Amino acid sequence: MSFDGFHPDAPVFYAQLRTNNTKEWWRANRARYDEHARAPFEALGEQLAPEFGPVKIFRPYRDVRFSADKTPYKLAIGMVTRAPAAHYLQLSDEGLFIGGGMYEVSAPTLRRFREIVDDNRLVGDLEATLEEVGAHGFELMTDDALKTAPRGFSPDHPRIELLRLKRLTVGVREPLAEWMWSPEAYATVRERWRTVSIWCDWMTENLGEAAAT
Repeated sequence: MSFDGFHPDAPVFYAQLRTNNTKEWWRANRARYDEHARAPFEALGEQLAPEFGPVKIFRPYRDVRFSADKTPYKLAIGMVTRAPAAHYLQLSDEGLFIGGGMYEVSAPTLRRFREIVDDNRLVGDLEATLEEVGAHGFELMTDDALKTAPRGFSPDHPRIELLRLKRLTVGVREPLAEWMWSPEAYATVRERWRTVSIWCDWMTENLGEAAAT
């Protein structure tokens, strides 16, 4: 199956799921998910794989075991490449989120990142990389950052915002637009992922084997 664009019903499906997040509604609309959300993602993943590697499409079911929110289904469909320094794509009723990096960061890798941030001789390359991806609209994701300085660092550190990071990811949000329903979507996502590659390559080169395996 070739990728000819995302299906315009996919964001409508997720908007309706937001207010009808039940097993009964899902069963009645499962064909829409399979045909209008998942099938285009599978086709896009196949086209992206030769350059970025195989992708995994996330299951639509939420893990509610430890959550106060017991709604059973995710309000977006997402895919990710199979590497710690990975590329990510998500479609919801709000549009696309395109990003990547390292979401789960080991303690040794995070410690090395903070050493680079703290070293005036090394941090310039990191800042230049962030400036390069920032020129394409990408920003560091800070939702899960520490509220205070990590142990061993002063709250007055000139790069405290970088030191507080726990997830090393960048992303850009694209609101719903006509180009998403056409083959142009492939070229746009590919170019966005190439920008993500700049960030992933920096981590692979500077954070050791943990970012490359």
